[in-house]
Amino acid sequence: MAGLTPSTPQPTAITVHQQSRVLEVGFDDGALFRIPFELMRVYSPSAEVQGHGPGQEVLQTGKRAVELTTLEPVGNYAVQPTFSDGHDSGIFTWEYLYFLGSQQQALWQQYEQRLAEAGMDRDAPMNTAAAAGGSCGTRH
Repeated sequence: MAGLTPSTPQPTAITVHQQSRVLEVGFDDGALFRIPFELMRVYSPSAEVQGHGPGQEVLQTGKRAVELTTLEPVGNYAVQPTFSDGHDSGIFTWEYLYFLGSQQQALWQQYEQRLAEAGMDRDAPMNTAAAAGGSCGTRH
């Protein structure tokens, strides 16, 4: 799997906290992260969110109250969540979960900056026309 090396931290525990809407992930290097579902959703590694190349990202809004409805294992290297808004195409590798957890503060700042630049609010409903306009025509 691309990006996985012998030094990639492996999870030792994964707990879904529905009430606080966070995914708690403990790693074998001692790191423990509480990753909000909203952060996972707005930074989903799926092509639907990330696009197929630089500059094709789709700004996600209205995800503050998103919930995690299922979390399925993908081999020995990742999990695939299904969110309450129907998004289910992101595969979160251990490496990517570690990145989200360790870079939370910077990622939140980047997200807030992107929202401000777009004149959007994080609670604004998704502009489905804009999201559809960025689609490549395949289900992601």
